[in-house]
Amino acid sequence: MLGAGLAVWAVVHSVITIVQALPNRDVPVALPFLDTVAQAPLGPDGAPVPVELGSGVLVAPELPIASLWALVIAEVLFATVVVAVVVLLLLLTADILRGRIFSKRNTGIVTTVGIVALVGLAGVPFFRNMVANGALAWISDYTYERGLVQTIDLPVLFGAAFIAALAGTVFSVGDRLQRDTEGLV
Repeated sequence: MLGAGLAVWAVVHSVITIVQALPNRDVPVALPFLDTVAQAPLGPDGAPVPVELGSGVLVAPELPIASLWALVIAEVLFATVVVAVVVLLLLLTADILRGRIFSKRNTGIVTTVGIVALVGLAGVPFFRNMVANGALAWISDYTYERGLVQTIDLPVLFGAAFIAALAGTVFSVGDRLQRDTEGLV
């Protein structure tokens, strides 16, 4: 039930984001900020105080067409990955509940989940970075001097790749051991 709710949420979230962005007017874009200091009215009587930004949402009056397409691709990829992972894990869970843990099918499911998750972990931030960079370039009339933002988290990506490979190996070895020991008892 939780998995189905997560899949529905991902699809609804992506559809809403795409529908908001497609008119290409006042598009909210999440931005990571690195070593960026801004003034916030937090002092006495609203006096400006320097704060270091970690992230924020920029409302871009419009996006370059490439960035708009990147936003659509990122959202479609996000929803597709979440739905695919949820469906595959539900299939795996159903097999496990039936007592079929190690099988070629389950090995394939676990391997596919790992690959799909890795595609999502790399692809979604990649396209969202394109959106953020396009918004910064457009708003600054291509004069933004801080450089391009890139927020793919390599330790998470490598950790997920390791876990995916480990899970695939465990299911593969378990399947082989199960086949080798059938009929011995």
